[in-house]
Amino acid sequence: MTNERFELGLNSFGEVATDGDRELSDAETIRLLVEEARLAESVGLDVFSVGEHYRPGHNDSATPVLLAAMATATEHIRLGTSVTVLSTNDPLRLYHEFSTLDAVSGGRAQLVLGRASATESFQLFGYDLADYERLFEEKLDLFLRLRREESVTWSGTVRTPLVGHTPHPRMRPGGIPTWIGVGGSPNSVLRAARHGLPLLLAVIGGRPQRFTGHVELYRRALEQFGHPVLPVGQHSLGLVADTDEEAVETWWRYWQPVVAALGRERGFYAADRQRYQAELDHGALFVGSPETVARKIATVARDLRLSRFDLKYDIMRLPRAARARTIELLGREVAPRVRELLAKEPSHV
Repeated sequence: MTNERFELGLNSFGEVATDGDRELSDAETIRLLVEEARLAESVGLDVFSVGEHYRPGHNDSATPVLLAAMATATEHIRLGTSVTVLSTNDPLRLYHEFSTLDAVSGGRAQLVLGRASATESFQLFGYDLADYERLFEEKLDLFLRLRREESVTWSGTVRTPLVGHTPHPRMRPGGIPTWIGVGGSPNSVLRAARHGLPLLLAVIGGRPQRFTGHVELYRRALEQFGHPVLPVGQHSLGLVADTDEEAVETWWRYWQPVVAALGRERGFYAADRQRYQAELDHGALFVGSPETVARKIATVARDLRLSRFDLKYDIMRLPRAARARTIELLGREVAPRVRELLAKEPSHV
């Protein structure tokens, strides 16, 4: 962990919420997300991020548009992506969208780029999964060149060439902050280090400490590539409520059907109470009272030398009141407590 202020933020996949017995419409959910970004800013959180998915119940398919709406409703909170699927986006179009977002927001835009764990966008936009690695590598190279160079000449196999092209509006000097999202691949860790980009670990199951080796690999690779120490962040799921019991029972009610569906679709772990308890005790679910969640975040932050932690607070059909309470408690109680705990027992850098 660096000496900079430890950051806490929120991640959303635009999952539909409920209000009483009523499921919100897609449009109502989008408007709710803008309200939640405003609430996150009011309670002092650092970042609000939105994902990119193309499946029923998720409303984050036009992420730059949604973030621009949030930019007009807020003043200070930074706005970015949980993960943008670069492989199925055009790098030049992506540059235009986020340079515009950065201008609209007054310099608050950022990006997390990833290869995709959910692959619906490949078929939807006419890409072949067999080109998974090549698509990401070439498009990352082009995007980073657009981000840092005034005039770009580029050719590759995944889009038409550019000759002396200068996109407008221009990003600020050096470009917007751009992270690489990693779900477990050491090659992705090395890619982030080679390009000198911060690393965001997506930890959605199992002990977060199993990524210790990834962090060490990243830091060694940064040194070998001649880059300074860069931030490492973590994205995990969870809910904060006034008591542990309330949080545990609320999250179980909505987590269980989601994980059961993932099990049928992707061979995910069993959605039983035993596994749930293990994820609460030592795994990747950050569910509980403010004190419980703060202690767990601080422990993982020390072990992985994190600079940032983002909580994915929305899950399919979670009541809007529970979402709002999580945001309020994360900003007002969890964040200051995490920083207090880390100040008492700083990690070894």
